[in-house]
Amino acid sequence: MSKLNVDQKTIKDLFQDKRSDFLIPDYQRPYAWKEMECQTLWDDIFTFAIPDDGSTEFDSNSEYFLGPIVTFKNDNGKMEVIDGQQRLTTLMLLLRAFYAKFGHMQDEASLFTKQNIEKCLWKTNEFGKPNMNALKIDSEVATDEDKNDFLEILRTGTVNKTQKSNYAINYCFFQTCIETFLSKYPSYFAYLPTRIMNNCILLPIEAESQDTALRIFSTLNDRGKPLSDADIFKAQFYKFYSHLGKKDEFIERWKKLEELCKKTFRSNTGTSMDELFTRYMYYIRALQGNKSSTTEALRKFYEKDNYALLKKEETFDNLIILARFWEDISNQDKDRFTKKLLRRLFVLNYAPNGMWTYFISVYFMHNKDQNGLLEENAFFDFLNKMIGFIWTYAVTNPGVNALRIPVYAEMINIVNNKPVAFHDFKFDPQSVENIFSNFSFKNSRPITKAMITWWTFQNEQQELLSLETIFETEHIYAIERQNREQLLYDVRNLETLGNKALLEKRINIRASDYRFTDKIKYYLGFTNSRGQEKEGTKVQELIDLAHSMSDFTETDIQTRDCKIMSAFLKFLQDNELTTSTKENQINYHLL
Repeated sequence: MSKLNVDQKTIKDLFQDKRSDFLIPDYQRPYAWKEMECQTLWDDIFTFAIPDDGSTEFDSNSEYFLGPIVTFKNDNGKMEVIDGQQRLTTLMLLLRAFYAKFGHMQDEASLFTKQNIEKCLWKTNEFGKPNMNALKIDSEVATDEDKNDFLEILRTGTVNKTQKSNYAINYCFFQTCIETFLSKYPSYFAYLPTRIMNNCILLPIEAESQDTALRIFSTLNDRGKPLSDADIFKAQFYKFYSHLGKKDEFIERWKKLEELCKKTFRSNTGTSMDELFTRYMYYIRALQGNKSSTTEALRKFYEKDNYALLKKEETFDNLIILARFWEDISNQDKDRFTKKLLRRLFVLNYAPNGMWTYFISVYFMHNKDQNGLLEENAFFDFLNKMIGFIWTYAVTNPGVNALRIPVYAEMINIVNNKPVAFHDFKFDPQSVENIFSNFSFKNSRPITKAMITWWTFQNEQQELLSLETIFETEHIYAIERQNREQLLYDVRNLETLGNKALLEKRINIRASDYRFTDKIKYYLGFTNSRGQEKEGTKVQELIDLAHSMSDFTETDIQTRDCKIMSAFLKFLQDNELTTSTKENQINYHLL
């Protein structure tokens, strides 16, 4: 059993311990606390140390717990910080800000407090005298370009105007807090830092090895900044590559991968790096033949067999390849993808759920050639089949959980060189027609924008649209118009696909409540009263409607709705997703 040294300590006892030579290692993440976290810390410790603004006597036996600090002693005798670096760094900045304010104060309390802070920040000789050139903490974080700011602030106690790092901003924040405190409570000035050092408690957990420390690290959170799964994975990779003698190479590659992911991935559940690991996880699941609809948490998946998957150079190489593939999709790279592929990938960016990203990741990892490229026609067919299935399933079987069963099975088919066919999940055309015709395509439903994006690109004249442009769902026949005129026989037609179109947000804001005759100028673009050119939409169907029609009526809504549904059913048939291929069995009943 691994041994742990766990001993509750005050900040003073921990920081002044001669063995406390802290090192924030190069594989750690950059310092991330901002003013909000610092404000919370200041408010908490002030309320604790100066109860009721000084009107209540402070209990010298009271304690305020700040959290754990997980370390292990590395080969150089330094206490390598595995968890708690955010609070450790912030406390150092806070103490340094106090120290700078004492200046030349000569009263006994100030001198005593100043000397105690010195021993927390700097190493001391055998007589207790601090060496102002030897800090008690060092940072080697490879991906933190601002770490020198931290060390320089601790050495000098000053910040210049060009320094914009979190270290500099937070240090200035504490200086302001301390200045305000000094002006309001001058008689208490020496008491606050003294009570922070003597009564604020940390829980140092010293592990006997890096392995043990990392296991603890994987279960703890930094105050206000939860550890990402990718932080833990980085530590495992770091250890693996260090044993191979490739530590520096790994750190440089990780930094570049992290920067790439920040530009490429958006995640609602974790960091951009977590998203990359998630997409790769589905590829590994497929290779394992795992089609269980229950998906493990990311950390649980990768920690199996003592992080065996992260102890392979192939894994890190594959992550980089996968990230670059998604970067090219995000950039709409015309050198990698043809126009017809980019059009389909644009449609997928408006999918009703995120399953498509995992599906494509599995397809890419298995089918890429040695140059990381995919065969165009096969990939195009796959994208079409995936769009047809996911879009239809979102209406007939709503909820991403229901989608897992058929998609996970097809992921396994991909890695086993079997065609993606959804054999057990073919759609009955009549049932699809009935469900879609009774479905309310409200703007709040993701499938609504997904369907009209798909319809937008059924027009072969539609140019590729930018992923950076924000599109909204336009009511061609405005809701406000119906509220004013009450001309629709069936108000439900407002929320059919026949009345919905994709439209740039900047235009939709201006055109949303107008009659069609007034919308035309916004669709086509116009020159305003000040001579400014206002660009129209790039959605070709709306341009065509604006050129060919003077009004858009209830009959037009119904006719367009039939066209969209008929085209979609044919799309399903063409991609072999229906139980019947007889064209006369899937005709939508045109009015």
